Amino acid sequence: MHQALFVSDVLLDIFAHVNNLSSTASSTGQRPSSWTSLASLAATCKAFHEPAMDLLWAKVDSLVPLLGCVTRLHPLIYRTSYDYAPWTAGVEPLSADETPQFLRHSARIRLLNIPTNQCVQLLSVIPVEACVFPRLQSLNISSSKYLGIFLSHTLRHCSVYPVHLPRSIGIPHTTGWDLSIKTFDRSTADQLSLLSDRVRSCEQLVTLSCPPLDWAAWKHLSNLPTLVKVRLREVRGHVTPPWPLERIINFSPFLNLTALAFTVDSAAYTSTIIQHSQFPSLKEFEITIEVLSSIEAERLLRALSHYQQTLEQLTVILGEFDDPKHNSSIAISQFLCFTQLRSLRLDSCIYLDNNLLLEAISAWPHIHTLLIATNRFRPPITFRGLFTALHQCPRLKSLRVLVDTTNIDVDPDAEPIPHTSLQTLELDSAEPQLANAEAIARLILTWLPCVYEVEEFSDDWGPWDEVNMHLTSLRAATLHATQAASNT
Repeated sequence: MHQALFVSDVLLDIFAHVNNLSSTASSTGQRPSSWTSLASLAATCKAFHEPAMDLLWAKVDSLVPLLGCVTRLHPLIYRTSYDYAPWTAGVEPLSADETPQFLRHSARIRLLNIPTNQCVQLLSVIPVEACVFPRLQSLNISSSKYLGIFLSHTLRHCSVYPVHLPRSIGIPHTTGWDLSIKTFDRSTADQLSLLSDRVRSCEQLVTLSCPPLDWAAWKHLSNLPTLVKVRLREVRGHVTPPWPLERIINFSPFLNLTALAFTVDSAAYTSTIIQHSQFPSLKEFEITIEVLSSIEAERLLRALSHYQQTLEQLTVILGEFDDPKHNSSIAISQFLCFTQLRSLRLDSCIYLDNNLLLEAISAWPHIHTLLIATNRFRPPITFRGLFTALHQCPRLKSLRVLVDTTNIDVDPDAEPIPHTSLQTLELDSAEPQLANAEAIARLILTWLPCVYEVEEFSDDWGPWDEVNMHLTSLRAATLHATQAASNT
């Protein structure tokens, strides 16, 4: 063996390279090629065995491989005959003598996924407070019943589906935690209250994703200097309980929280939190909401306007407006105060014409991503209005708008002013077919030279495939002409 392989750092780098060659399983269910290579290396010699085994067991997608190390369970798990019944049917839990076999490789695991509860009940012999995965860094578990078994002081990310929440989540006091508590099937008020109690036992949180919390839990979160991101998601069909406003405790400022996201049925809970909290470092805000009235929209955006100097990324995804008389131009005008925006996504029936687009883009000098879904039954933006507005935002890289594909209002003899930073263009049209596909392709080629295809943001590809065919042909012809000219 070459002397360089006796240097541990060199050996670990080589093995890491082998592990990254093909670390994903194929669609046929076969193990990735890196797994086969590492298994061969582990069996080569003693020097290779430990580092190869560490990589082989670093990521485990179920408890089955660990249970397969138990002599009694191995023939049940890896049986050759097919049986409709799960292999765990009628199987007794592990005994105290079998626990060491199960834990044979537990110290090597860094990332563990437990997608079902099928095997968890076999671990009842292991004390819940035991720390049997000492190097675990990421955990995705479908049951919190035996959660304590998997908690370690090295754990940084935990995703748990709390059908039965433990008395305490029992998160160790580590330097930083990402906690994702998945939603209940039916989030009753009692369950949400219990969840809030458990979250108040968590310290050192960095990111938190969970169902809505009560005001006491929000008070606790406001005192966590480590917290940088919160995402709250209501369970569909179960509205957040109307926790009394008089119970709102004076929150401390969320000093370091930079990202806040909500998925809710109504805006009341979100607006209340924004109005009674302080987020001096807030840069990203996202809300996905089923119905939003004009009054609710005004209240929410007024509360958000306090962060117009810090917000850089804003996403508002609306299912529908419940006010048929809603004037969407008023809604778009309320976004103009966010002058520091880098990214804006608005999925709703917002009204947008040439003048409003120009006014909006002029208000966002730093914008690089602008994705707006507008009402197809209203006057769309024309290509002339689009190109005029693009001159005001030279940094724009991604754009989504509805355009008028019927009336091409750009003079074909006009000297184009290319916008060279735009790379991703998503367009929608009120027309199912385009009569001017080639003309539109020529406009895009000359005015937007870095756009290689037009993407359609609805489910149906629609008319843009024909535009893209012309765009490809025109680009190839232009390249051929350029090369021919350079050779003469």
